[in-house]
Amino acid sequence: MLLRTSPFSPFVRMALIAIDVLGLTDRVGAQPATVMPPDPELARQNPLGKIPVLVLDDGRTLYDSRVIIDYLDHAAGGGLIIPAGAARYEALRVQALAIGMIEAAVLQVYEARYRPEERRHQPWVDAQAAKVAAGLAAFEETPPPCPGASCHGRPDVGQIALACALGYLDLRFDGAWRQSHPRLVSWLAAFDKAVPAFEATRPAT
Repeated sequence: MLLRTSPFSPFVRMALIAIDVLGLTDRVGAQPATVMPPDPELARQNPLGKIPVLVLDDGRTLYDSRVIIDYLDHAAGGGLIIPAGAARYEALRVQALAIGMIEAAVLQVYEARYRPEERRHQPWVDAQAAKVAAGLAAFEETPPPCPGASCHGRPDVGQIALACALGYLDLRFDGAWRQSHPRLVSWLAAFDKAVPAFEATRPAT
């Protein structure tokens, strides 16, 4: 299998961490992709031109990160980072909130990067920032279990998504979230220690 990647994408980072913790590094290669605009091969593999894309051995493709990670969990035996029973929906709830934070953060970055200054709409940017702030507040009040406390010592999909969300805020927003979220700072330090793939996938700046 082949994963189409970009070094700064938190969505790609989630998939790369999943590949590592599932023990699939010998079964999934990585190939960089250009996304703005998408290179022709990527556009064929995903009509939306987004990453990550997982190219299966038979040439079929899967996207987005949630679908890819679900497939990888199944390929590794199932129930490893997407737990069964009631724990499944808690992990997916955390994943959904963390990915929503990432999406709102990415929209802020894209607004500044791709829209001319005179066409930017600050109330819209503020609304995206408010989504990130609300997610941070919710996780600060009730952080997920520390990695290793569930899923037989592996992080689950919610924990992986939250770590990648916080990592993206460190990368693009200079870690400003850390000043007022001490429980999340401690949580991320525990994740970093427990999951070597988090450091291994840290974007070079």
